[in-house]
Formats: sequence, C-alpha cells, structure tokens
Amino acid sequence: MTESLERVRQIPLFAELDDAVLARVAEVCTAFEVPSGHVLVERAQPGSGMFCITEGTVAVELPTGPVELGPGEFVGELAILADGIKRVARVRASTVVKGIAIGRAAFAELLRNEPRLAVGMLPVLARRLAEAESH
Repeated sequence: MTESLERVRQIPLFAELDDAVLARVAEVCTAFEVPSGHVLVERAQPGSGMFCITEGTVAVELPTGPVELGPGEFVGELAILADGIKRVARVRASTVVKGIAIGRAAFAELLRNEPRLAVGMLPVLARRLAEAESH
C-alpha cells in the first residue's frame, strides 16, 4: 500500500470507501505540511479546494470565536460544495500540520462517482452549523 493511500485511509471521511475509490482519492490529492502559524484558508476568499488534517491542529477563526480541529477533520469544504461561496473563516495552523489537499474539480468528480462521500460529510456539516448557531 502506498504512503498516499495510507494517508487517505486515516481520514474518517474516506475510511469506509473500498480500495479502488481510496486509490482514486489518493491519486487526486496532494500531501502538504505547513508550519505553525501558516494560514491555510483566508476568510472571504474563493475556495479552490479542501484540506484534510492527518497530523497537528488548526484554529478555525469564526466570528463567534476560534474552534480547534485536529487529525481526521476537514476544512474548506463549503466553498467547494457549491459555486459562488466564499470562505467563511480563516484557518491557521496551531502546530505543524500535515494532511492532504483536494482541489475543487477533483472533489466534484469524486462526489459524482462516490456520493457516499457527501453522505459522510453531512453529519459534520450539520454539527458545525448547529455549533455556529448556538454561539
């Protein structure tokens, strides 16, 4: 098994997909590593992809206050799920962060071919929306 495939398998969003689909995800994603303090996502900018964290933590700087996310979490998904949506928060690395990035076009193709990905994202999106509304 390749390192890229193993990295993708660590992410709960992808963990239940079969090996053929995991291999496709591994083909279209890019591994990244950024230092503490690096801004992954800037508020109000157009989104070109999403980030899945495999190591480290990020601070999602929302108007209601920061939220820490770590391994297994993903950020930047809203702007790639629908056209015309700008980034809603700044995401800054709190530590050294490693993970994978998936571009908008590649992710759209993955969703078309594997709708289970969208189903896997729904509980996370619903929880985040509920948390944002409760602040």
